[in-house]
Amino acid sequence: MNNLEKPVYVSADGLKKIQAELEELKASGRQKVAERIHAAMEFGDFTENSELEQAKNDQAFLEGRILTLEQMVKNAQIIDEKTHHEMVEIGSHVMVEADGSKEQYVIVGSAEAAPAEGRISNESPVGKALMGHRAGETVRLVVPAGAVEMKILAVS
Repeated sequence: MNNLEKPVYVSADGLKKIQAELEELKASGRQKVAERIHAAMEFGDFTENSELEQAKNDQAFLEGRILTLEQMVKNAQIIDEKTHHEMVEIGSHVMVEADGSKEQYVIVGSAEAAPAEGRISNESPVGKALMGHRAGETVRLVVPAGAVEMKILAVS
């Protein structure tokens, strides 16, 4: 399975945000870049036109982002965060303790990961270590500074 076919695990709200960004980029994003290209072309000299070069680079980036978002929408698999989970899986709320400190995480797909908000990807090192385990189990995570043991206190 290549990256174009890989499932994108996302909540219903997350999918709406992706779709909104996609529509915004298709509607006004493309129009703004086209206007910048048109304005830069009016300078006439194409050999050393940095404005035109930058606008074309921005257009390429924009089109790449649009393609990425289209693939995400196409491959979206909705997760339900309200479902009760006995073991850690995408959509689980997990309370862990490591080195005497308690942390709470929500396991999400990589498209919705926001570690500062406690939303960690199932593909992140912590997410991978927790996946498939239950409350009461201890998991070991190897990090650059060494190994960390995390006890899973609760899964919901």
